[in-house]
Amino acid sequence: MLVELLIFLFTFLLGYFLYNNYKVHKTLLKKDVKFIPGLPIYGNTYLTTHNKKHMSDEITEIYNAFPNEKYVGFIEGSTPIILIRDLELTKLITVKHFDYFVDHKEFFPADVDILGKSLFVMKGDRWRDMRVTLSPAFTGSKMRMMLPYMIQVANNTIDYLKEHMGDEMDVDDVIRRYTNDVIALAGFGLEVNSFKDMNNEFFRIGQTVFNFTLWQQIVLFLYVNFPFIAKKLKLKFVPEKSENFFRHIVISTMEYREKNKLERPDMIQLLMEASKGSLKSTDVSNNEEVGFAVAEETLSHQTQVNKWTVDDLVGQVFLFFSAGFETTASTLVMCIHELALNPNAQEKLYQEVQNFQEKNELTYENIGQLKYLDCVLNETLRKWSPAIIMDRVCVKPYELPPPREGGKPYMLKPGDIVYNMVNAVQMDPKYYPEPTKFDPDRFSDENKKNIAPFTFSPFGAGPRVCIGSRFALLELKVLLYYIVLNFNIQKSENTSTNIKLRTEGFVIRSEKGTWVKFQKRI
Repeated sequence: MLVELLIFLFTFLLGYFLYNNYKVHKTLLKKDVKFIPGLPIYGNTYLTTHNKKHMSDEITEIYNAFPNEKYVGFIEGSTPIILIRDLELTKLITVKHFDYFVDHKEFFPADVDILGKSLFVMKGDRWRDMRVTLSPAFTGSKMRMMLPYMIQVANNTIDYLKEHMGDEMDVDDVIRRYTNDVIALAGFGLEVNSFKDMNNEFFRIGQTVFNFTLWQQIVLFLYVNFPFIAKKLKLKFVPEKSENFFRHIVISTMEYREKNKLERPDMIQLLMEASKGSLKSTDVSNNEEVGFAVAEETLSHQTQVNKWTVDDLVGQVFLFFSAGFETTASTLVMCIHELALNPNAQEKLYQEVQNFQEKNELTYENIGQLKYLDCVLNETLRKWSPAIIMDRVCVKPYELPPPREGGKPYMLKPGDIVYNMVNAVQMDPKYYPEPTKFDPDRFSDENKKNIAPFTFSPFGAGPRVCIGSRFALLELKVLLYYIVLNFNIQKSENTSTNIKLRTEGFVIRSEKGTWVKFQKRI
C-alpha cells in the first residue's frame, strides 16, 4: 500500500510540475513574449539552484539572447517574470510610473523572518512611511558623523596588513573584518577589533548570515519556488541565533541609553530618534560630496510616526548590517582584485591620494575631491555591481508597449513581477565598449556626461533606491584610500587573471578568491 501511495504521489507531483511548466510556456507564447524554455520546477534557474552558474550570469545570458526585444520572459521556478531590456521602460517602471510598481517581491514574510520586517521588503504605505521616517538618518550631515569611525577601523586594517606585508593573502577575510567592524562601531556603538580578536562574537555571528548553508539554500529555494509551503512551515532564512543576537544588542543598547540619557552619533541613536519622530534632516548638500554613484532621495510623502515595535527596529538594524557588511565587502574585494590586475590604474590612483595626503586631512567635506578614486569605485560597481537586478511588483494593471515593432502589448496584472537590469546593462557593449575592460576613465568628468541614464544603477533607481548609498560609498572610499596610500597591491601566484564568479549564493565573489600581496610603498 505504501509503495502504491508513493508511486501515486510521485506521479501526481510530476504531472503537476509538467503541467505548470507547459502553462507558463503557453502563457508567454500567447502573449508574444520571447523566452528560453525552462525545466519543470526550476524554469530558467536550474544552474543557479545547483550552484553551477552565478545568478548574474544566468540572467545576463537571457538578456543577451534577444538583443532586439524591449523585454523578454524569464522563468523563475514556475513563475513567469518580465525581464526589461529597454531603458525607457526601466525609467517608466522605476520612476515615472512608480505608483504602479511600488513594491519589491516578497521573499520572506514579516511574521516569519526578521528580514521581512526590513525597509527593503515592506510594501505600500507602510514602506512609504518607514522610508520617509528613516531618510534623514542617511543624509550627508548624518554621514559626516560616521566618517571618524570608518577612519578608525581603516587604521586597524592598515596595521594588520603591515604585519603581513609581502605575504600572499586572500583579502576576502580581511575586507569582511573591516566592514564588520565599521558596522559594529558606526551602527551599534561597539568597539570591535576583528584583527586582534579574530573570533569575536560580532564577526562570528555575522558570518553565519552569509555562509549560505545547505539549509539556507533549501529555504531560499522553497520561498522562490513553493512560497505557500515555505510560509505554511514558517521557515526562517536568518538563523535564530543570529536574529536573537542582534535583537539583544538593539534592546540592551536602547534601554541603557534611555536609562542613562546617553547619546552617540551612530545608527542605533538615529533609529531611536526616528522611532520617536524627532529625527530631522539638516542636509543641504548635493551628491557630488561623496560620489557620482550616490542615489538621491526622490520620495515625497506625508507621513505620521507610528509606534515602532522591537521587531521593526531589529529589522532595520539587520538590513543595515547585512547591506553594509556583505555588499560593501564584495565591492571592495573586487576593486582590490582589479587594481592588482591593472597596475597603471593603481599607479594613477596612488598619485592622486599621495598628492592629496600632502595637503589635506581626509574629511567628509573634501573626500569628493578625490576624482579618480571615485572613478575607480564606479568602474568596479559597473563591472561587479552587487545589485544584479531592480525587481518590482506590479500593484495595479499596467500595459507594457509591444516588445518589438509589430508585436502585441503585454498587460501586467497586480502581483506580476518585472526585473529591471543592472549588471547586464552595465556589461552591454552597446553602452560600454569593451565592457570586460577595467577602465576607470569611463567615469572621468569629461566622460561621465556621456553615460546614458539608467545604464549605471548600482544602487538602484527611483524612490526605492538604496537608502544607504552615501554610507556605502564612504565606507568603500576610506579603506581604499588608506590601502593605496600605504601599499602597492601586487599579483601573486594564485591571483586569477580571468575573474569568474563563485556560484554559491548570489553574492559577488571571485571563484578562486582574491589572492594578492601588499608591498610597502617606497
